[in-house]
Amino acid sequence: MKQIVVMEPLGVSETLLQSLAEPFKAQGYELVVYGTKETNQIKLLDRVRQASIIIMANQPLSGEIIRQCPNLEFISVAFTGVDHIDLETCREKGIVVSNAAGYSTQAVTELVFGLAISVLRHVLPCDGRTRTGGTKDGLPGFELHGKTFGVVGTGAIGSAVARIAKAFGCKVIAYNRSEKPELVAEGITFTDLDTVVQEADILSLHVPLTEETRHVIDATRIDMMKDTAVLINTARGPVVDNEALAKALHARKLRGAGIDVFEVEPPIPTDHPLCDAPRTVLTPHIAFASQEAFVTRAHIVMDNIVAFLKGEPVNRVC
Repeated sequence: MKQIVVMEPLGVSETLLQSLAEPFKAQGYELVVYGTKETNQIKLLDRVRQASIIIMANQPLSGEIIRQCPNLEFISVAFTGVDHIDLETCREKGIVVSNAAGYSTQAVTELVFGLAISVLRHVLPCDGRTRTGGTKDGLPGFELHGKTFGVVGTGAIGSAVARIAKAFGCKVIAYNRSEKPELVAEGITFTDLDTVVQEADILSLHVPLTEETRHVIDATRIDMMKDTAVLINTARGPVVDNEALAKALHARKLRGAGIDVFEVEPPIPTDHPLCDAPRTVLTPHIAFASQEAFVTRAHIVMDNIVAFLKGEPVNRVC
C-alpha cells in the first residue's frame, strides 16, 4: 500500500486528517499520521522512507533524507515558506513541492497589530505593573491613529496589513517590487524601500527570505529609521539583522520592536541578543498559528494532493 505520511503535527486532530484523506484511501493510499516532531534525523528518515507523498509544516527536510526516499513524488507543505526544504534535491529527483499559501493571512495580519499595539501601549509593562500593585505612572503610550505605517512587501499578508492600518487611521506607505493598483486606489502610497524605512512610524515586514532580502533591514537601514519608530517582523527572522536591532534598542535608537521570527525556529537561545532588549515584545513564531488557520491549511494541503493525483495544477513551488 502506498503511503501518505504526515511527518509532524499540523495542529488539527487526526480524525479530521483521516476524514480529509478518504479520497486517497479509495485509491490505495494509507495515511500515516505522526503527532510529535522528530528531530533525530535517523528516526525522521524511518518515518518518511517509504512515503510516496509527505505532508509537512515547517520542520526542516534535508536533501540527505529526500534522496533516501525512493518512492517520493510529492511534498505538500502545510506552510507558506519553503526555505526549510532542500528544493535543489527535489528538482534533481523530479519531486513536486507545493505550499499552502494564504491559509494564515488573517492570523498573521492580526498578530502584526497585536504586536504593534503591545509595543506602543506598553501592554507587557502595564501588565507587570498592575500585578504588583502599581499604577499607570510613566506608562501612557501612543496611538496608531495618525501614524505613518510602512509595509515592506505587499503580497496577500502585506496587503491585508496595509488595509487594516488604513482603517486605523494611519497614513500607509509601501514598498514592493511592483505597485498594486488596487492598493493605490485605496489611498496607499508606493515608494522606494529607503523612503519607507525613513518615514515609517511603524515598519512592518512581509517579504520572503531570499538572498536579496536577507538582512534587508541591516544596521544601515535601522540607522535610517526614526528614533520613535517601531519595527514589526512576522516574515522571516533573517530579513533583519537582529544583533544590530538589539544594539539600536539598547541605545534607544528605536521606540520598540515586535518580533515573531528569528534566525532559528524557537526555542531560541536564552542569550539571543533580543532576549534582553528593552521595549521589545517577542513571540515564538506563532503569527500563523491560530486554530482557524490550522483547519484551513489542512484542507489546502489535502486539496493540493487531490489535484496532484488527478494531474491538475497545484500551488507548485518546485
